[in-house]
Amino acid sequence: MALLQDKVILVSGGTQGLGAGVARRAAAEGAAGIAITGRNADSGERLAAEITASGVETRFIKTDLADVEQARNSVLETVTAFGQLDCAVNAAGLTTRGTMLDTTPELFDAHIAVNLKSPFFIMAETIKHLRSRGVPGNILNVISIAELGGQPYLAPYVAAKAGLAGATRNAAHAHRWDKIRINGLDIGWTATDGEAETQKKFHGAGDDWLEKANASVPMGKLGQVDEIAEFIVFLLSDRSGVVTGSVIDWDQNVYGGSD
Repeated sequence: MALLQDKVILVSGGTQGLGAGVARRAAAEGAAGIAITGRNADSGERLAAEITASGVETRFIKTDLADVEQARNSVLETVTAFGQLDCAVNAAGLTTRGTMLDTTPELFDAHIAVNLKSPFFIMAETIKHLRSRGVPGNILNVISIAELGGQPYLAPYVAAKAGLAGATRNAAHAHRWDKIRINGLDIGWTATDGEAETQKKFHGAGDDWLEKANASVPMGKLGQVDEIAEFIVFLLSDRSGVVTGSVIDWDQNVYGGSD
């Protein structure tokens, strides 16, 4: 049986990058319906049409995660569209740069809103829905290996993602008797279109940035969207057993190791 047979999935930030990869993988693994959220209606509607054409009904829900009410409503709209929600993936993330010394209150608030507050309340609304149905479910939060410390230029991002890691463990503990499993994935450097833009905008990288990046890491390649998406779908499925409250490193550098 497919891993997500008859499940309805919500993927925040599902219109591009890792979120889009998760949506496509969920469709391949038998999902009954998929909702994807994002700000770009063109890319969202295009991806929804692509996945629907493959045989799995997919809805795009235009959502700006800087607005927590839109984030919460994305859960309610998913339930309205499909009649149920079984799994939620918080894949969206704001990666604008700021150090401890130059981060403004406005930049800090933006990171908290997108990287912590909205995922927190998407979790809350999903849990409420699952409890109202009296059914088990799964939530997966895409966090970041940076939550363990990170680079100096990621100060507000690290603060928000570290908060999300703590919220993941807290929610998993609080709702284990509801049979709602909640896990996180601390992904490392990953090859996405968004990362390409980030490298060029903030780090002066050229068109050969990916080739250079691949050569700089132990495995000879950055994290791959399709591989991470496959693992996320596994964690959402019953095949991952009783695992809950885990924040799993997906990286090729070992935290705490030294040369």
